[in-house]
Amino acid sequence: MTTPAARTALDLTARLPVGDLTDFYQDLHRHPELSLQEHRTAAKLAGRLAGAGFETAEGVGGTGVAGLLRNGDGPTVLLRADMDALPVPEETGLPYASEVPGVMHACGHDLHVTWLAGAAEALAAGRDAWSGTLLVIGQPAEETGQGALAMIEDGLYERFARPDVLLGQHAGPGPVGFYAHSAGLILSASTDLDIVVHGRGGHGSRPETTVDPVVAAAYLVTRLQTVVSREIAARDSAVLTVGRIEAGTRHNIIPSEARISLNLRTQSDEVRDRMIAAIRRIAAGEALAAGCPREPEVTLGAAFPATVNDADADRLTAAVHEEVLGAGTVLDFGPVMGSEDFPHLAEGGIPYSYWFVTTTSADVWDAAPGTDLMEKFLAVPSNHSPHFAPDLSTITPGVRTLVSAALAHLA
Repeated sequence: MTTPAARTALDLTARLPVGDLTDFYQDLHRHPELSLQEHRTAAKLAGRLAGAGFETAEGVGGTGVAGLLRNGDGPTVLLRADMDALPVPEETGLPYASEVPGVMHACGHDLHVTWLAGAAEALAAGRDAWSGTLLVIGQPAEETGQGALAMIEDGLYERFARPDVLLGQHAGPGPVGFYAHSAGLILSASTDLDIVVHGRGGHGSRPETTVDPVVAAAYLVTRLQTVVSREIAARDSAVLTVGRIEAGTRHNIIPSEARISLNLRTQSDEVRDRMIAAIRRIAAGEALAAGCPREPEVTLGAAFPATVNDADADRLTAAVHEEVLGAGTVLDFGPVMGSEDFPHLAEGGIPYSYWFVTTTSADVWDAAPGTDLMEKFLAVPSNHSPHFAPDLSTITPGVRTLVSAALAHLA
C-alpha cells in the first residue's frame, strides 16, 4: 500500500509534458551561463514559474529566481535547483551541444532547472491535493560557492517565506534508475588555499644569483602529497588536490614568485584544521630550505560546508522515493567527497534532505570497461567531464522525486 503522498505524486506526474520539458532542457544546455551570469537561464525559469501561477521575482542574490505559491495552511517547503555552468569546452557530440565556446553544462545544472520547472508546474496544477506553501528557487553560482549565501543575504526568507524544510537533488554518474540517500553526512566540506612562494628573480644563465621559486614550488607540491598519506588517520577521509601552478613569463627568466592553488576535501573541521596547519608548516619549511627571501603567503579562499542531511527529513524523503520509483531504487552509498553550497540555505538550522539521481545512459554504462559496479562507475563520464551527458530518460523520474518529496513534507 502506498502512502497518500506517493499516490498523489504519481497522479500529478502521470501526464508530464515530457516533450516540452525535453525541449526546455536542450535549450538550456545549448546556452550555458557561468556563475553570476545566469540571466537567460533565470528568465526562462521565471517565465515558467509565473505561467504556473507562482509569485515570481528575479535578481535575488544577483541572478537568482524565487517563486512562491501559497496554498492554504500547512508547512513551507523549499525546492532548489542550481543554474550555473562551467568553463569546460563540450566534447559530447550531442546535437544540442553547447553553442557557447569554452562553456558547458558539465555538472547537470540545466537538468536540475528542468526538473524544478516540471515539478513546480505539476504541483501548481495539482494544488487541490495538498496544503501549505511552496518556495522554489533557481540558485546562481553554486560552482563558486557564492549563490546560496547571496540569496540569503538578499533577504530570501524575509521577502518570501521561511521554509520548514529544504529539498534538493543532483544529477550524477551511475546507471539510470537509482536515487542515493544518506540520513546524515552525504557531501564533504571543501576549502581552497593559495600559496605564493617568493624567490629572487634573474637571468636563466646565472641561477647562482637567484632563488628559484619554481624549484621550491616543485618540491612543495611533492611534499604536500604526504599530508593525507602521512598526517591524516586512515579512518578519516580527506583529499588534497594541487589544481594550478603558475610562474614565469619567458624561457630564460627565473621569476620572482610562483603561485600554487590547492583544494581540500574533508569531512570534519578537525581534519581540515590539521591539513591547513600541515600545509602552512610544509610551505614555510620548503621556502626556508630553498633560501627564499621571505616566508610564503598561504591564503584561505572559497569554502563549502559539509552537507549533513537531517535524519528524519531524509528518511521520509527516501521512503516516498522508493514508493514512487520502485523497490530497490533507493541506495545509500555513504558520503562522497564532492561539495555543495546548499547547506548555506539552512540558515538557523532548517532541516534538509539532499539526494542524488543517477543519469548515465544504458548504452554508455554497458560499454564502460569493468565487470562490477565500481569499475564501471569509475569509467563513465562524471560531473565536470567534457563528456558528461545525462540521459534524457531521467527527466520524468527527476520531476517525480521533487514532487513526491514536496508532498511528503506538505500537509
